[in-house]
Amino acid sequence: MINSYDGMRYPSIDQLIEVTKSKYKLVVGVAKRAREIEHGEDILITNPHNKRSIGIALEEIIEGKVEIINAVETEEEK
Repeated sequence: MINSYDGMRYPSIDQLIEVTKSKYKLVVGVAKRAREIEHGEDILITNPHNKRSIGIALEEIIEGKVEIINAVETEEEK
């Protein structure tokens, strides 16, 4: 039996795209966050289901602990 937290199946790509609205933004944001975790940044969730930095980054995004923003929008707001 496969549960909803089985390896990289959690969170699902469909859930993540709902949050980020863009596969490209998701990939770039997850890569950046995973590197931060690998370089010693604190993990923002308790008891992550994944052990790898990419999986943890995905969980942080789906739980709302990390927000992926569009850099162009950020520059326009300044």
